[in-house]
Amino acid sequence: MAEPGPFRSPASAVQLSGRLLCWCLGAAMGSAAVDALLHPAPGWWGVVWLLPWWLACATAFAWAVLRAREKAGRPPPQGDARSDWEQAA
Repeated sequence: MAEPGPFRSPASAVQLSGRLLCWCLGAAMGSAAVDALLHPAPGWWGVVWLLPWWLACATAFAWAVLRAREKAGRPPPQGDARSDWEQAA
């Protein structure tokens, strides 16, 4: 039996990195709104409000790598298998 945890499969790693990306983007937008509306004066704020944007870039890169790895690991469709586009039509 497989161990429970956040990295059970490559698909769950992709989902986890996607969720982390969404949270980082939300935090980045929130910090940008605080900066635009309240204009905080402390010297450390210049670093703090940029941190979520850097994290969003890093998690976007991680998500893209994990997603590409996940797609590369899929077996190619068989001869008679219809693609998603054909099924949608």
